[in-house]
Amino acid sequence: MPPAPQYPDFRQFSDFQKWFSKIPNGPGLSLAVLGGLAFLLFSAVSGSVYTVGPESIGVVQRFGRYVGTANPGLRFKLPLGIDRVTILPVKRQLKMEFGFGSPGITNPDQASNEQERESDMVTGDLNAAHVEWVAQYEISDPEKYLFNLREPGPTMRDLAESVMREVVGDRTVDEVLTIGRQGIENDAMTNLTALVQELEMGLRVQQVQLKNVHPPTFVQKSFEEVNRAQQEREQMINQANGEYNKVVPRASGEAQMRVSSAEGYALKRVNEAEGDVARFRSLLEQYEKAPEITRQRLYLETLAEVIPQLGGKIILDEGARQFLPLMNLRQLDATPETSLPKKK
Repeated sequence: MPPAPQYPDFRQFSDFQKWFSKIPNGPGLSLAVLGGLAFLLFSAVSGSVYTVGPESIGVVQRFGRYVGTANPGLRFKLPLGIDRVTILPVKRQLKMEFGFGSPGITNPDQASNEQERESDMVTGDLNAAHVEWVAQYEISDPEKYLFNLREPGPTMRDLAESVMREVVGDRTVDEVLTIGRQGIENDAMTNLTALVQELEMGLRVQQVQLKNVHPPTFVQKSFEEVNRAQQEREQMINQANGEYNKVVPRASGEAQMRVSSAEGYALKRVNEAEGDVARFRSLLEQYEKAPEITRQRLYLETLAEVIPQLGGKIILDEGARQFLPLMNLRQLDATPETSLPKKK
């Protein structure tokens, strides 16, 4: 039997160096091996550390299978492609813009390259309208968002556009441009929320808001003239209604006042007449009991009422011939009620 090979004692660095120097191309090979080992070690260390932002959450997949989520902070994973982490901004309000695009956006699903196409719509009365709107949403379930649909962002855009076209198509152009904006936003949000929940997209719709809504450019001038004419018509109707409300209630009030005055006068006359009748009947009853006494009493009461209103009077005897010497002119002057007849 051949003798067993003798290996150096590698516990001593000098023996290891002598043994390694006898290998052909030993120094060059050693540098390559050490460099490869160092690169593998650096890749493993750098690939096992990652950071999750304060508004995000990390979805961890191991060999492509979902294993859990990572909260914000400095985290570790298995290197060399064993674990893969997808960062999702679950606490950030995301939005999609239709018909326009804000400059400097970072979300690739926020704006589209077909802004003119997605904003041109047809209303229920077959008129064209240019509608720009925004859909705001957030990621509510990261697992469903990543694994239930292949492309959740583009799918969300298609759903939002489809819902908006359906809602706008159920209304007239006047409703879309003026009074129906709030109803369109509410209906679009309700329908879009129902579709997202039905598809289990892992999203929550927060708001649908109309921005710039106007007719197409080539008919906008004519539409503005029609709208101006309608506003003038409404203004004139409101002015007429205001004048009507000012004149008619005043006339009604005056008529009611005159009617009430007439009714009061009629009631007064009736009451006076009834009082006179009652007084006459009372006198008649007394007259029937004592005619002479009652007649004399009525005569005296009448004179008591009439004589004070006549003022000073002078009664002369038919046979008196010297009238002036008998008159006390001073007494006549002192009496305010006394007056002599004036010649006309």
